[in-house]
Amino acid sequence: MRKKILAICGSTRKQSVNSLILENIAEKYAREASFDLYFGISNLPHFDTDLDQVPLPPAVTDLRQRIAAADAVLICTPEYVFSLPGSFKNAIEWTVSTTLFTDKQVALITASSSGHKAHESLQLVMRTLGARWGEKGTLLISAPKIKINTAGEFTDEATLQAVTALMNELLNEPVPQQSAHP
Repeated sequence: MRKKILAICGSTRKQSVNSLILENIAEKYAREASFDLYFGISNLPHFDTDLDQVPLPPAVTDLRQRIAAADAVLICTPEYVFSLPGSFKNAIEWTVSTTLFTDKQVALITASSSGHKAHESLQLVMRTLGARWGEKGTLLISAPKIKINTAGEFTDEATLQAVTALMNELLNEPVPQQSAHP
């Protein structure tokens, strides 16, 4: 059985380097996994605890259903002003009142000019939500525009090897068995 991977892009820009990375990975690993590419963070309303109840805004329901249906989540985000992009952070905030990321296998990529602070923040946020990843499950790609061409292909051998290691770990980690209780 092929793993179902939800790939969330942390950028709202069309043809961002982050979307190119996810599209390239989905194409390269299409035989090993089923990918659901999610580029909808700009469709989500601003997080508001008063709206975090049934009925949820449709865009929130869609995101939550996609996370729940996935065996694993692959995130690729840029860094804006030494932090996670606001739109992406907003998307993650819509999951805080759930257990969607509890014990969910994730792989985390930060691709940005520097990216160090966002990468650190992304790991902290996902750890707080209970997500899990392995030793090779996070990757910081600083200065991605010199490591990836306009088709999203990795031109830097070290980056390609790191992405390969990250994906091998994501694909080969067993999917946890579903609990019998709700």
